[in-house]
Amino acid sequence: MLDQERYETILIDKRDDGVAILTLNRPERLNAVNGAMHSELSTIFLDLQSDPDVRTAVLTGAGRGFCAGGDFSGASMASKSGNTMMQEARRIVDGILDLEKPIIAAINGPCTGLGATIALCCDVVYAARNARIGDPHVKMGITAGDGGAVIWPLLVGVNRAKYMLMTGDLIYAEEAQQMGLVNKVVDEGQALPEALALAQRLAKGAPFAVQSSKVAVNKIIKAISNMVLPYSLAIEEVSMTKSDHREAVRAFQEKREPNFTGK
Repeated sequence: MLDQERYETILIDKRDDGVAILTLNRPERLNAVNGAMHSELSTIFLDLQSDPDVRTAVLTGAGRGFCAGGDFSGASMASKSGNTMMQEARRIVDGILDLEKPIIAAINGPCTGLGATIALCCDVVYAARNARIGDPHVKMGITAGDGGAVIWPLLVGVNRAKYMLMTGDLIYAEEAQQMGLVNKVVDEGQALPEALALAQRLAKGAPFAVQSSKVAVNKIIKAISNMVLPYSLAIEEVSMTKSDHREAVRAFQEKREPNFTGK
């Protein structure tokens, strides 16, 4: 059951109409995922599923961004072992794909890396016109392993997915819609109201019919995830031990371009 006392980095707004709004809440870092948020993302969707008062949910970000991926600004993830991080990463992806209740992403700004994976694994994606979306794991010397290799090919096709994951390029919302990543592009500031309106509509529907229709489609995604995710997460953990990743982190903190050596 959703309980705000269990969450520090995610705000929970349970409304009387059966809709819950989940807000990633580190606006000073564009809601980048630190150790605490990573752990909380691995349980929030299970709590959402078990809450009898909630029929649908909206996922968004506080401030001017949705989620800027992993937080590499300091030692925010240093307390976690690679194994713990990968176990949590699997639970994050499984949690959202196993969720039977409809969940709508309201992308209100930058949406990258793990943030993009979470948003794109939602059932419907609304994006503000100013939003930028991409998976720049490779720019940090890391394999795009936390779900990007699962969801991007299903939405945009294999070759486009490989291009986006290998380059780490970011695209604006309108191009993302043309590619099939986003359902609807709305004016700046309107992603949450539009997503909320759809969530309210779905909450009024027959719960079993709505949820079972979603679950049937998600079995396709889950089958792909079960095949791809064990490998992609394992190799992402390996990539985080490489010198190139350490160089990318230093370059990010020093605000310069990294010098990758292949080590």
